[in-house]
Amino acid sequence: MFSPTPLTGLRTARAALQPVLKRLLLCVCLVAPLLAGFAFAGTPASPKSGTGVEPIPATPQHIADLREGGFVIYMRHGATDARIPDQIPVVLEDCASQRPLTEAGRTQLDEIGRHFAKLRLPHLLPVSSPFCRAVESARRVFGEPIEVDIDLRYTAAMPSAEKAPAVVRTRYWVSLPVDEPRTNRVVVAHGPNIAEIMEYLPREATMVIFRPLGLSAEPSFEYVASIEPAHWPVLLEALGIE
Repeated sequence: MFSPTPLTGLRTARAALQPVLKRLLLCVCLVAPLLAGFAFAGTPASPKSGTGVEPIPATPQHIADLREGGFVIYMRHGATDARIPDQIPVVLEDCASQRPLTEAGRTQLDEIGRHFAKLRLPHLLPVSSPFCRAVESARRVFGEPIEVDIDLRYTAAMPSAEKAPAVVRTRYWVSLPVDEPRTNRVVVAHGPNIAEIMEYLPREATMVIFRPLGLSAEPSFEYVASIEPAHWPVLLEALGIE
């Protein structure tokens, strides 16, 4: 009887295992991409600022809530001329170095000011970004006087080191509770500031309503609703205001 040598036995075993190994290798090749795809899908990509929130049109109930006070009305400045960008660095004292409001934007702001006055909403002294377009927007809509916050600047055109304090300041104003009873806080600044703290880039001249939840809370504010420029006639009609 033939007795295989150790080498012969090894060759025989390897030959027997080759089909099994090929099947295992095929399975690995097929499954590995699926596992990789599953791992990638399980780690969602960070959404871009301004893309994650669908604006909620303000209703008469929202206005009734505002009359009770305790909210923040954050307004983005009026329509601007994108053909004239901010100069870098911006000179805050020189409006010519900044992107200006358009004449149509000014007319629209005056109209929004008249609409807003009809709501008879109680509010504190408006707080404005130091940029000329924000200051002018605040005056046209809410009147004088206003408070200018030098730290409430435009974030999109700022270096990261300068942007961080502006983002912190924006979150501060929309998170800080309104201590005075039956009144609201008004802030006039820039859309990208809001996009830095939530997934929402409001249109120019939009009023965004927030409920402040406290500086130490997480989250520290709640988005409630928006009044976009084109929504004013609808809102006033629903309120029965001419």
